[in-house]
Amino acid sequence: MIVPSPRAIQLTALAAPVGLALGVLAPAAWIAAPVWIIGVLALIVADAWLAKQPATTLPDLPATLNIGETFRLGSADLAAAIDGPVERSSPGEYRAVRRGRARLHRLWTRRIGPLGLAWRQVSRRTDRTIAILPDIRPVRDQGMRQYLNSISVGNRLRRDHGDGQDFQVLTDFQAGMERRSIDWKASARHASLLAREFHTERDNMIVFAIDAGRAMTDPVGDMPRIDRAVSSALLAAFVALKSGDRVRLYSFAARPQVDSGSIAGGTRGFARLHHAAADIDYGVEESNYTLGLVTLDQKLDRRALVVLFTEFTDTTSAELLLTAAQRMLKRHRVLFVLFRDLELEGLRDAVPDTADDLVRANVAHLLLRDRAIVVERLRRMGIDVIEAAADAMPLALVERYVSHRERGR
Repeated sequence: MIVPSPRAIQLTALAAPVGLALGVLAPAAWIAAPVWIIGVLALIVADAWLAKQPATTLPDLPATLNIGETFRLGSADLAAAIDGPVERSSPGEYRAVRRGRARLHRLWTRRIGPLGLAWRQVSRRTDRTIAILPDIRPVRDQGMRQYLNSISVGNRLRRDHGDGQDFQVLTDFQAGMERRSIDWKASARHASLLAREFHTERDNMIVFAIDAGRAMTDPVGDMPRIDRAVSSALLAAFVALKSGDRVRLYSFAARPQVDSGSIAGGTRGFARLHHAAADIDYGVEESNYTLGLVTLDQKLDRRALVVLFTEFTDTTSAELLLTAAQRMLKRHRVLFVLFRDLELEGLRDAVPDTADDLVRANVAHLLLRDRAIVVERLRRMGIDVIEAAADAMPLALVERYVSHRERGR
């Protein structure tokens, strides 16, 4: 394909004023304008013929990108048809704006001729996919420091020490130990206080279930709730895999979406989990808690800690959520993760200046009251609940997981 350059278009357009001027000054010379256009067209064709053959090889594209990162096609002479969560930031450069998969459908390559009048252009169909993943690097280092601090005693790292149920060793009772750890029979035999020391269980099953329905697509701060949930889940999953537990990532909206399956093998399995997170879609329908959680329960063949990231906007959806959660409690331990709605809290606590401000404050108060009632009902059912600000949630979840693990819960 031959594509004229801006220079060629300017030279062709120049024929109009030149022909008009010649037509006024010498009417018989009007033929010069079409001759000029034919000459320019001939030069365009010749320039395209002299241009080098465009490269047909695909550019070296990244397999994965974090949200906010950019990638280039290689040069400004490359253009592509790309669908998905990317936007063009400059010629030949694209920026990842949200999670998902960017798909490259067609690639155009061109080379300009020596006269600068035409490009020789070729196109090629392709099917390349780039996974856009949540960026957890800013919080991963903090999470690992918190994890290491939680399992260290003094200057000596004790990886398996904790308050689990697996007996490890008898040790001398020291100040600060709990009295219930004293083994009175062993102490009587040895005539000194001895305490039972336990180590935390390994190979536990941790399921991170993410509600991907309409309510979770609403932003909290500058990011949708679902993206914050995915980032928090991946950080906690990284720590869980580091601790020797099994991890599963699951999402649902009106129907089940993503299921990574049980992943073990330490941090080597984290890449599978990270890639599965890219397939969690942004739902536009209400969540079906019954279908989503029943399906998850059927897939689990052992007792697990189910960490559910969700959000409810009305009492009807809350009732359905409570019913489904109560069913999960029969076999599993459930932990609910809720992001504090700082926008509603701000409307409730703001001093009203007008009648509209007063109405907004009352509505915000009612919504937060209904939310608090649901949270209290969850806790009375025996479900743990984490409710924290969005920025503090990743580390709060890691801390709660480590606490549960050390106590054998």
